[in-house]
Amino acid sequence: MNNDIFNEDIKNIIKDFDMSVFKNKTVMITGATGLIGKICALALLQSGCNTKVVALVRNKEKAKKIFNQNPNLTFLVQDINSEINTDLNIDYIIHTANSTKSTDFIEKPVETINTILNGTRNVLELAKTKRVSGIVYLSSLEVYGQYNSKEDIKEEDYGYIDILNTRSSYSEGKKIAENLCIAYGAEYGIPVKIARLAQTFGAGIEKDDTRVFAQFARSVKNGENIILHTKGETKRNYCYTTDAVRAVFTILVKGANNNAYNVANKDSYCSISDMAQMLTNEKTKVEYLIDNQNRGFNPTVKICLNTDKLEELGWEAKIGLKESFNRLINSL
Repeated sequence: MNNDIFNEDIKNIIKDFDMSVFKNKTVMITGATGLIGKICALALLQSGCNTKVVALVRNKEKAKKIFNQNPNLTFLVQDINSEINTDLNIDYIIHTANSTKSTDFIEKPVETINTILNGTRNVLELAKTKRVSGIVYLSSLEVYGQYNSKEDIKEEDYGYIDILNTRSSYSEGKKIAENLCIAYGAEYGIPVKIARLAQTFGAGIEKDDTRVFAQFARSVKNGENIILHTKGETKRNYCYTTDAVRAVFTILVKGANNNAYNVANKDSYCSISDMAQMLTNEKTKVEYLIDNQNRGFNPTVKICLNTDKLEELGWEAKIGLKESFNRLINSL
């Protein structure tokens, strides 16, 4: 990976967000080796605000390769499905731990649901015990399901999700986890907020990431054709990692308790096919190889997340779709 772009992203977050709100605080981050988790952690550790980070990870060796030694960093090595115990004081929690492989939603639907639900419950129990000042749960645009006509989707809008479709293990898992957050907030006074992210990408993705943006970026980098196995009619907006992390921080410290906020770049709304065409050049073309294999793709949807509610907190997206891909491709 080209660390120059990744490191520049970290610096941009610190420059664009007032990190002093985390001065002398301790922030736990679950899924701290994931894309969003590690960027959150590095921004906090490099902010110069003496912020301590408790990184909950499954693989300590992987975590060591991502993070340099830092006296303010503590690893908590465990599965998110297990009860979380620590003697450390925790001021804030950012809960990012989650599976992102679409194939798992079909091949391991039970594990998908259990990890989302049990992991979130364990995090909320810790938040209750530690009496945290704030917790943000990273959810997904998939909770909105499918719509026939409406495309401008606000936080109170909900479409149709087929609960008899195995692929819905992820969507329904996210929905019940959100409701569990709200339940803990209502019953125990947990200061919980929910960030519903559009598909988010940027420098720092894993080499084996199979999501559409990663496949497109690798194809362009290698001078290969972009292969589409569907017509690419799904239409949605996206978000660059630095914008997403600033949104997570904003929601954590400024968001209203028991509320959800859409996180997306409203100007990036396009279909998968159009996005692929945007990336073509003299070496890379779009090739359609449509088949009937069950590849774990979400049903065709057209959802543009409305971000007015988040923008009212003072957040705005800064990185457009074309620049997002340029940064991603040049970082590979």
